[in-house]
Amino acid sequence: MKRFLYGIDFGTTNSALAIYDEESKEIHSTIIIPSLIYFYHQFNGVNAQNYVVGEEAIEAYLKDDMKGRFIKSVKQILSRSSFSETRIHNKKYNASDLVAIILKELKDRADQLIGQDCRKAIIGRPVFFDDDNVQKDTLAQTRLNKAAEIAGFVDIRFQFEPIGAAFAYEKNLLKKENVLVADLGGGTTDFTYLVLDPKKVGSKDRKNDMMANGGIYIGGDSFDSAFMWEKGTPYFGKNTQYEATPGKVLTVPKSLFANICSWEQMNFFNGLRIRKDIEDYYYFSGEDPQFKNLITLIENNLGYSVFQSIEKTKITLTNADTAIFSYHNMDINIDEEIPLPDYEQIIAKDVNRISNYLDEFMLQNNIDPQNIDSLFLTGGTSMVGSIQKLFKNRFPHVNINSGDNFKSVAKGLAYSGYLFEN
Repeated sequence: MKRFLYGIDFGTTNSALAIYDEESKEIHSTIIIPSLIYFYHQFNGVNAQNYVVGEEAIEAYLKDDMKGRFIKSVKQILSRSSFSETRIHNKKYNASDLVAIILKELKDRADQLIGQDCRKAIIGRPVFFDDDNVQKDTLAQTRLNKAAEIAGFVDIRFQFEPIGAAFAYEKNLLKKENVLVADLGGGTTDFTYLVLDPKKVGSKDRKNDMMANGGIYIGGDSFDSAFMWEKGTPYFGKNTQYEATPGKVLTVPKSLFANICSWEQMNFFNGLRIRKDIEDYYYFSGEDPQFKNLITLIENNLGYSVFQSIEKTKITLTNADTAIFSYHNMDINIDEEIPLPDYEQIIAKDVNRISNYLDEFMLQNNIDPQNIDSLFLTGGTSMVGSIQKLFKNRFPHVNINSGDNFKSVAKGLAYSGYLFEN
């Protein structure tokens, strides 16, 4: 029987699994799915699986008239001590349970391809789950390890995601290089500076080759949230005014709209009190149609579909000078032209934070830009124009390389089998 191990890149937006044949020392195949879970609106019975994962989650969500529980960016709750559990169909799910659903889906698909129950995995993790907070980082690591066990893995090792990306890049090198790897995903941006050498591919000890690593809790989701705040929330009544008492006109609290800029905050609206407040704002605003859109958004669980439109706008702007932010659903109608300079201004604050962190990372680790032989960018967010400009301006003398932005990390993790050597 052949021996395999899995390299798993559990991501905020997408998750990938690379199947590594330990005998041939080659990648057998790679699977990628959106990191999405959808729990059906209606409970189907005691023994029935009441959820679907990945691409099927989107289809079921739309087919179910968006009435069930749609869960995305679950990776971001790993480090949050404030999240203990959520109840769906009277069953409790903690962070590990939710992550395990996605990991098990990947494992089941891979097991079917190789015809075996593979229980050996190298799982990627960001350099920092939550901006250099040791306590939160430990919590996230513990939860991720538990999720892997629930999913059916027994032999588990962890590797920093940018190191995984580096090992994928190393396979294509012809000579030794000092490489700065930037892994820009949906939730985090991670950096690793290391020596790569094609002669060392598969070597057992690479500790001395790892010169520096670090990360910041900013990624593509941050860009999408900023876009929602600037361009989306006005269509949901951010500037709505209401007459609290005769002659006293106030603006609806901005805090309401901060909570529609990321899916994790949507549960903020579940309480009876906040629902009553929203109804009162709507009534005292003279039933403002824009504010009615907020009620429609909340009551019909439309958050993900709105963010799909934001994502399409972002993707269009990676290759175009303008895009249309378009959304039409349940009387919510948005059509706004977004010029590239406007988009770049919207995400400028987060891009600057990445830039500032990079400067700090270089300084703290005494990295001389002139000693960097090449840059390797990976992750979906690396394709954003402002990010490309950041690295080209910061390192004009260095070649920028990229691999498969969605599979590179998983493949590199699969090449990290040396971690199982004691």
